[in-house]
Amino acid sequence: MLYYLFEYLDKQFNIPGAGVFQYISFRALGATVLSLFIAATYGKWIINFLRRQQVGESIRDLGLEGQMEKSGTPTMGGFIILASLLIPVLLFAKLSNVYIVLLIITAVWTGMIGFIDDYLKKFKNNKEGLHGRFKIVGQVGLGLIVGLTLSFNDHVKIRIYDQPLLSSSLGEVQRYRDIVHPMVTTLPFSKNNEFDYRTLLFGWLPEEYTWVIYTIIAIFIITAVSNGANITDGIDGLAAGISGIIALTLGVLAYLSGNTKFSQYLNIMYIPNSGELVIFCAAFVGACVGFLWYNAYPAQVFMGDTGSLMLGGVIAVVALAIRKELMIPILCGVFLSELVSVIMQVSYFKYTKKKFGEGRRILLMSPLHHHYQKKGIHEAKIVTRFWVVGIILAILTLATLKLR
Repeated sequence: MLYYLFEYLDKQFNIPGAGVFQYISFRALGATVLSLFIAATYGKWIINFLRRQQVGESIRDLGLEGQMEKSGTPTMGGFIILASLLIPVLLFAKLSNVYIVLLIITAVWTGMIGFIDDYLKKFKNNKEGLHGRFKIVGQVGLGLIVGLTLSFNDHVKIRIYDQPLLSSSLGEVQRYRDIVHPMVTTLPFSKNNEFDYRTLLFGWLPEEYTWVIYTIIAIFIITAVSNGANITDGIDGLAAGISGIIALTLGVLAYLSGNTKFSQYLNIMYIPNSGELVIFCAAFVGACVGFLWYNAYPAQVFMGDTGSLMLGGVIAVVALAIRKELMIPILCGVFLSELVSVIMQVSYFKYTKKKFGEGRRILLMSPLHHHYQKKGIHEAKIVTRFWVVGIILAILTLATLKLR
């Protein structure tokens, strides 16, 4: 909103300094500062409100050190993240940008799925919360919206520049062509750095129906990353910290992909208008860091599904928007390992129970962070080490821009 206000003031009244809102870097900085301020200032008020509503976490005794001490800690703290994310985005971003609109919808949509789950657990005494199949239906619905929007919206495009033409009167002029409704994405470690979804089924599916494959992939990615973040949210500060690292990396990738000079220098896909996602990622990082003020060990509040499902959903959609979804296995390696650890544990337990009559386990306990807790490692150390792994994976993801 502020972008349009200051654009109007700059054009109509030529007010000094109003033009600074045209710069993505300035608006990203403003979004970060404001999100941190909202989370740090109003987070305490939200926590006290949740306490008054008696929205405390019910803890099952799983034999983990210090676990039962957390009983009664307010949950549904994801509202702190949502507020400190959406308010700066609404103020500093271009609200006409298709990617911003898509991400606002994503944040609200996944936040509502998580809220319904938390609400059923806390106020309806339903220990299971929202049934898993209804969560999946909600995630599939969002995947359809995202996949179809990125497949058919005319504002979604990539731009390919040809060799520059030299002109004495105009200087250096570049020719380019826009590819609307692109079915390509970034393929890490490959020389040309691109993968065309139209080649996925070796021509079996007509090109005009490639959007079907792309939408299915979008649904799978959103569901996987959202659930991965949800499972990772098990000990103080883990999900918020890893999400902040991932969002910062995606912000860098969005800036490079939305900048003509950097995209040409790095020989990566240039995506017009995707630079606006830097503002969203900046607010996202600020919201995660601000939430850590209260969620770091020992946590004063838990984010609940309201926050964790939203974090994963937003990360997935940002990656899809900037055509970096194939980097998710690297960048979101912590989420992936947590998700796979649960799948392996449950599958192996069921298999051995059917075969031997007694279920056996691969890990001491799943998800993976609980395995390390069972080994006697303090949760604060586990979180720090997972953050270090997240930073290494983020660096490796950025390194794929040059490692081909």
